[in-house]
Amino acid sequence: MSEVAEERTRPVVEPALFRQLLGCFPTGVAVITTRTPDGRPAGLTCNSFSSVSLEPPLVLFSLRNASRLRDTFLGAESFAINILAERQDALSGRFASSKIEDKFEGVGWQPGLLGMPLIDDCLASFECSVFARHEAGDHTVFIGEVRHMAAGGGDHALVFYKGAYMMLAESLRKLVVQGQLGDADVDEAYRTLYGTLLRLACERADDAELAAVEDAVDAIEAHPGDASRQDRIESASRFFRAIAAAGHNQALMLMAQTMTGVLRERMTHVLPVRARPDLFPLRRNVARGLRRRDADAAVAALDELIAQLRKG
Repeated sequence: MSEVAEERTRPVVEPALFRQLLGCFPTGVAVITTRTPDGRPAGLTCNSFSSVSLEPPLVLFSLRNASRLRDTFLGAESFAINILAERQDALSGRFASSKIEDKFEGVGWQPGLLGMPLIDDCLASFECSVFARHEAGDHTVFIGEVRHMAAGGGDHALVFYKGAYMMLAESLRKLVVQGQLGDADVDEAYRTLYGTLLRLACERADDAELAAVEDAVDAIEAHPGDASRQDRIESASRFFRAIAAAGHNQALMLMAQTMTGVLRERMTHVLPVRARPDLFPLRRNVARGLRRRDADAAVAALDELIAQLRKG
Protein backbone atom coordinates (compact mmCIF):
# COMPACT_ATOMS: atom_id res chain seq x y z
CA MET A 1 0.00 0.00 0.00
CA SER A 2 1.35 3.44 -0.92
CA GLU A 3 2.01 6.06 1.76
CA VAL A 4 -0.80 8.21 0.34
CA ALA A 5 -3.29 5.33 0.46
CA GLU A 6 -2.18 4.42 3.97
CA GLU A 7 -2.69 8.02 5.09
CA ARG A 8 -6.22 8.03 3.67
CA THR A 9 -7.20 4.81 5.45
CA ARG A 10 -5.68 5.76 8.80
CA PRO A 11 -8.39 6.27 11.45
CA VAL A 12 -9.05 9.92 12.22
CA VAL A 13 -8.27 10.85 15.83
CA GLU A 14 -10.39 13.88 16.69
CA PRO A 15 -8.23 16.16 18.89
CA ALA A 16 -10.96 17.30 21.29
CA LEU A 17 -12.12 13.73 21.95
CA PHE A 18 -8.51 12.54 22.28
CA ARG A 19 -7.89 15.18 24.94
CA GLN A 20 -11.15 14.32 26.71
CA LEU A 21 -10.37 10.60 26.83
CA LEU A 22 -6.83 11.20 28.07
CA GLY A 23 -8.47 13.06 30.94
CA CYS A 24 -10.04 9.78 32.07
CA PHE A 25 -6.66 8.84 33.54
CA PRO A 26 -6.19 10.58 36.91
CA THR A 27 -2.76 12.10 37.45
CA GLY A 28 -0.88 13.88 40.15
CA VAL A 29 0.19 17.49 39.67
CA ALA A 30 3.75 18.77 39.85
CA VAL A 31 5.57 22.04 39.40
CA ILE A 32 8.74 21.56 37.34
CA THR A 33 11.43 24.09 38.21
CA THR A 34 14.83 25.08 36.90
CA ARG A 35 17.06 28.15 36.59
CA THR A 36 17.32 30.62 33.72
CA PRO A 37 20.80 31.32 32.30
CA ASP A 38 21.10 34.33 34.61
CA GLY A 39 20.14 32.27 37.66
CA ARG A 40 16.51 33.29 38.15
CA PRO A 41 14.04 30.56 39.20
CA ALA A 42 11.60 29.37 36.54
CA GLY A 43 8.79 26.86 36.70
CA LEU A 44 5.55 25.55 35.29
CA THR A 45 2.70 23.25 36.23
CA CYS A 46 2.78 19.77 34.76
CA ASN A 47 0.74 16.56 35.05
CA SER A 48 2.84 14.54 32.59
CA PHE A 49 5.42 13.53 35.22
CA SER A 50 6.17 9.81 35.29
CA SER A 51 8.76 7.36 36.53
CA VAL A 52 10.92 5.66 33.89
CA SER A 53 13.52 3.45 35.56
CA LEU A 54 14.66 2.33 39.00
CA GLU A 55 18.25 1.57 37.98
CA PRO A 56 19.36 4.15 37.20
CA PRO A 57 16.63 6.25 38.86
CA LEU A 58 15.00 8.05 35.93
CA VAL A 59 11.87 10.20 35.68
CA LEU A 60 10.35 12.21 32.85
CA PHE A 61 8.03 15.05 32.03
CA SER A 62 6.88 16.44 28.70
CA LEU A 63 6.68 20.09 27.71
CA ARG A 64 4.72 21.70 24.89
CA ASN A 65 7.00 22.97 22.15
CA ALA A 66 4.98 26.19 22.20
CA SER A 67 5.78 26.78 25.89
CA ARG A 68 7.57 30.03 26.67
CA LEU A 69 9.89 28.06 28.97
CA ARG A 70 10.91 25.43 26.43
CA ASP A 71 14.18 27.16 25.55
CA THR A 72 14.93 27.65 29.24
CA PHE A 73 14.55 23.94 29.93
CA LEU A 74 16.44 23.00 26.76
CA GLY A 75 19.37 25.08 27.96
CA ALA A 76 19.32 23.77 31.53
CA GLU A 77 21.38 20.84 32.75
CA SER A 78 19.19 20.22 35.81
CA PHE A 79 15.57 20.52 36.90
CA ALA A 80 13.42 19.68 39.90
CA ILE A 81 10.06 17.94 40.24
CA ASN A 82 7.86 19.32 43.04
CA ILE A 83 4.87 17.04 43.76
CA LEU A 84 1.97 19.19 44.96
CA ALA A 85 -0.17 18.39 47.98
CA GLU A 86 -3.95 18.66 47.88
CA ARG A 87 -3.95 22.06 49.58
CA GLN A 88 -1.56 23.51 46.98
CA ASP A 89 -4.12 23.86 44.18
CA ALA A 90 -3.55 27.63 44.15
CA LEU A 91 0.13 27.02 43.40
CA SER A 92 -0.85 24.77 40.52
CA GLY A 93 -2.99 27.53 39.07
CA ARG A 94 -0.28 30.13 39.62
CA PHE A 95 2.42 28.20 37.77
CA ALA A 96 -0.01 27.31 34.99
CA SER A 97 -1.07 30.92 34.39
CA SER A 98 0.28 32.82 31.40
CA LYS A 99 -0.76 36.11 33.01
CA ILE A 100 1.58 35.96 36.02
CA GLU A 101 5.04 37.13 35.05
CA ASP A 102 6.93 36.29 38.25
CA LYS A 103 5.58 32.90 39.27
CA PHE A 104 7.79 32.77 42.37
CA GLU A 105 6.67 36.07 43.88
CA GLY A 106 5.32 35.30 47.35
CA VAL A 107 6.03 31.56 46.97
CA GLY A 108 8.16 29.88 49.61
CA TRP A 109 11.06 27.89 48.17
CA GLN A 110 14.64 26.89 48.87
CA PRO A 111 17.53 25.97 46.57
CA GLY A 112 18.27 22.26 46.54
CA LEU A 113 21.66 20.60 46.49
CA LEU A 114 21.82 21.13 42.73
CA GLY A 115 20.61 24.69 43.15
CA MET A 116 17.17 23.92 41.73
CA PRO A 117 14.13 25.66 43.30
CA LEU A 118 12.36 23.33 45.74
CA ILE A 119 8.91 24.60 46.71
CA ASP A 120 8.00 24.54 50.39
CA ASP A 121 5.49 22.03 51.78
CA CYS A 122 5.28 19.76 48.72
CA LEU A 123 4.63 16.05 49.14
CA ALA A 124 7.98 15.17 47.59
CA SER A 125 10.73 16.68 45.50
CA PHE A 126 13.28 15.25 43.07
CA GLU A 127 16.34 17.10 41.83
CA CYS A 128 17.50 15.71 38.51
CA SER A 129 20.28 16.12 36.02
CA VAL A 130 19.20 15.94 32.39
CA PHE A 131 19.63 12.38 31.11
CA ALA A 132 18.05 12.81 27.66
CA ARG A 133 15.74 15.00 25.61
CA HIS A 134 13.49 13.75 22.83
CA GLU A 135 11.18 15.63 20.49
CA ALA A 136 7.83 13.84 20.23
CA GLY A 137 5.14 15.47 18.10
CA ASP A 138 4.19 18.84 19.55
CA HIS A 139 6.01 18.13 22.84
CA THR A 140 9.57 17.60 24.04
CA VAL A 141 10.18 14.80 26.52
CA PHE A 142 12.76 15.50 29.22
CA ILE A 143 14.24 12.50 31.04
CA GLY A 144 16.07 13.24 34.26
CA GLU A 145 18.33 11.16 36.47
CA VAL A 146 17.41 11.69 40.11
CA ARG A 147 20.34 13.02 42.12
CA HIS A 148 18.59 14.08 45.31
CA MET A 149 15.09 13.58 46.67
CA ALA A 150 13.13 14.41 49.79
CA ALA A 151 9.71 13.74 51.30
CA GLY A 152 7.45 16.54 52.51
CA GLY A 153 4.87 16.65 55.25
CA GLY A 154 1.57 16.38 53.38
CA ASP A 155 -0.67 13.33 53.32
CA HIS A 156 -2.83 13.74 50.21
CA ALA A 157 -1.80 14.53 46.66
CA LEU A 158 -3.43 17.07 44.38
CA VAL A 159 -5.13 14.96 41.72
CA PHE A 160 -6.20 16.06 38.24
CA TYR A 161 -9.03 14.13 36.57
CA LYS A 162 -11.10 14.92 33.46
CA GLY A 163 -9.80 18.45 33.31
CA ALA A 164 -10.48 19.33 36.95
CA TYR A 165 -9.02 18.88 40.41
CA MET A 166 -10.67 16.03 42.26
CA MET A 167 -10.98 17.91 45.58
CA LEU A 168 -14.26 19.63 44.72
CA ALA A 169 -15.77 16.56 43.10
CA GLU A 170 -14.74 14.38 46.04
CA SER A 171 -16.10 16.88 48.57
CA LEU A 172 -19.43 17.06 46.76
CA ARG A 173 -19.54 13.28 46.48
CA LYS A 174 -19.13 12.91 50.24
CA LEU A 175 -21.82 15.51 50.93
CA VAL A 176 -24.24 13.69 48.63
CA VAL A 177 -23.58 10.28 50.18
CA GLN A 178 -23.94 11.72 53.68
CA GLY A 179 -27.17 13.49 52.75
CA GLN A 180 -25.74 16.90 53.60
CA LEU A 181 -26.21 18.51 50.19
CA GLY A 182 -29.66 20.08 50.05
CA ASP A 183 -31.98 19.19 47.18
CA ALA A 184 -32.89 22.84 46.60
CA ASP A 185 -29.22 23.81 46.32
CA VAL A 186 -28.50 21.02 43.85
CA ASP A 187 -31.54 21.87 41.74
CA GLU A 188 -30.62 25.55 41.67
CA ALA A 189 -27.08 24.66 40.62
CA TYR A 190 -28.39 22.49 37.79
CA ARG A 191 -30.82 25.14 36.59
CA THR A 192 -28.19 27.86 36.63
CA LEU A 193 -25.37 25.85 35.07
CA TYR A 194 -27.28 23.95 32.40
CA GLY A 195 -29.58 26.87 31.68
CA THR A 196 -26.49 28.91 30.80
CA LEU A 197 -25.07 26.05 28.74
CA LEU A 198 -28.36 25.69 26.85
CA ARG A 199 -28.35 29.38 25.96
CA LEU A 200 -24.77 29.12 24.73
CA ALA A 201 -25.59 25.95 22.80
CA CYS A 202 -28.41 27.72 20.98
CA GLU A 203 -25.82 30.17 19.69
CA ARG A 204 -22.81 27.92 19.16
CA ALA A 205 -23.77 24.26 18.67
CA ASP A 206 -23.32 22.66 15.27
CA ASP A 207 -25.70 20.10 13.79
CA ALA A 208 -23.68 17.15 15.08
CA GLU A 209 -23.83 18.46 18.64
CA LEU A 210 -27.57 19.06 18.41
CA ALA A 211 -27.93 15.52 17.10
CA ALA A 212 -25.91 14.23 20.07
CA VAL A 213 -28.47 15.73 22.46
CA GLU A 214 -31.30 14.18 20.46
CA ASP A 215 -29.52 10.81 20.40
CA ALA A 216 -29.16 10.96 24.18
CA VAL A 217 -32.91 11.54 24.50
CA ASP A 218 -33.57 8.62 22.13
CA ALA A 219 -31.35 6.36 24.24
CA ILE A 220 -33.27 7.19 27.42
CA GLU A 221 -36.62 6.53 25.75
CA ALA A 222 -35.35 3.24 24.29
CA HIS A 223 -34.59 1.70 27.69
CA PRO A 224 -36.64 -1.41 28.43
CA GLY A 225 -38.65 -1.38 31.62
CA ASP A 226 -36.17 -3.69 33.34
CA ALA A 227 -33.09 -1.67 32.39
CA SER A 228 -30.43 -1.70 35.09
CA ARG A 229 -29.80 1.20 37.43
CA GLN A 230 -26.35 1.65 35.91
CA ASP A 231 -27.76 1.89 32.37
CA ARG A 232 -30.26 4.53 33.45
CA ILE A 233 -27.57 6.51 35.27
CA GLU A 234 -25.31 6.41 32.22
CA SER A 235 -28.11 7.57 29.92
CA ALA A 236 -29.01 10.48 32.20
CA SER A 237 -25.34 11.48 32.41
CA ARG A 238 -25.02 11.27 28.63
CA PHE A 239 -27.92 13.70 28.18
CA PHE A 240 -26.30 16.35 30.37
CA ARG A 241 -22.84 15.74 28.90
CA ALA A 242 -24.21 16.38 25.42
CA ILE A 243 -25.69 19.70 26.53
CA ALA A 244 -22.40 20.70 28.15
CA ALA A 245 -20.39 19.86 25.02
CA ALA A 246 -22.78 21.86 22.84
CA GLY A 247 -22.21 24.98 24.94
CA HIS A 248 -18.57 25.37 23.84
CA ASN A 249 -17.33 26.86 27.11
CA GLN A 250 -14.44 24.96 28.64
CA ALA A 251 -14.82 26.42 32.14
CA LEU A 252 -18.53 25.62 32.29
CA MET A 253 -17.85 22.17 30.87
CA LEU A 254 -15.48 21.44 33.75
CA MET A 255 -18.17 22.53 36.20
CA ALA A 256 -20.64 20.33 34.35
CA GLN A 257 -18.32 17.33 34.74
CA THR A 258 -18.37 17.88 38.49
CA MET A 259 -22.16 18.19 38.50
CA THR A 260 -22.41 14.98 36.47
CA GLY A 261 -20.50 13.29 39.28
CA VAL A 262 -23.03 14.69 41.74
CA LEU A 263 -25.86 13.36 39.57
CA ARG A 264 -24.31 9.90 39.54
CA GLU A 265 -23.92 9.86 43.31
CA ARG A 266 -27.48 11.05 43.88
CA MET A 267 -28.90 8.45 41.50
CA THR A 268 -26.77 5.76 43.13
CA HIS A 269 -27.35 6.62 46.78
CA VAL A 270 -30.27 9.05 47.12
CA LEU A 271 -32.81 9.20 44.31
CA PRO A 272 -35.02 6.32 43.18
CA VAL A 273 -34.03 5.18 39.70
CA ARG A 274 -36.91 3.84 37.65
CA ALA A 275 -38.59 4.27 34.31
CA ARG A 276 -40.14 7.74 33.99
CA PRO A 277 -41.99 7.90 30.66
CA ASP A 278 -43.74 11.02 31.94
CA LEU A 279 -40.41 12.83 31.58
CA PHE A 280 -39.85 11.84 27.95
CA PRO A 281 -41.73 14.86 26.51
CA LEU A 282 -39.76 17.25 28.73
CA ARG A 283 -36.37 16.01 27.56
CA ARG A 284 -37.69 16.00 24.03
CA ASN A 285 -38.76 19.63 24.46
CA VAL A 286 -35.25 20.54 25.59
CA ALA A 287 -33.86 18.99 22.41
CA ARG A 288 -36.50 20.67 20.25
CA GLY A 289 -35.79 24.05 21.78
CA LEU A 290 -32.11 23.56 21.00
CA ARG A 291 -32.84 22.47 17.45
CA ARG A 292 -34.94 25.62 16.90
CA ARG A 293 -32.28 27.75 18.61
CA ASP A 294 -35.02 28.86 20.99
CA ALA A 295 -33.12 29.36 24.23
CA ASP A 296 -36.14 30.40 26.30
CA ALA A 297 -38.07 27.27 25.30
CA ALA A 298 -35.11 24.97 25.97
CA VAL A 299 -34.43 26.49 29.39
CA ALA A 300 -38.13 26.39 30.35
CA ALA A 301 -38.28 22.70 29.43
CA LEU A 302 -35.16 22.03 31.51
CA ASP A 303 -36.64 23.85 34.52
CA GLU A 304 -39.79 21.74 34.27
CA LEU A 305 -37.74 18.57 33.87
CA ILE A 306 -35.79 19.31 37.07
CA ALA A 307 -39.01 20.15 38.94
CA GLN A 308 -40.65 16.88 37.89
CA LEU A 309 -37.55 14.87 38.74
CA ARG A 310 -37.76 16.28 42.25
CA LYS A 311 -41.38 15.17 42.61
CA GLY A 312 -40.29 11.60 41.89
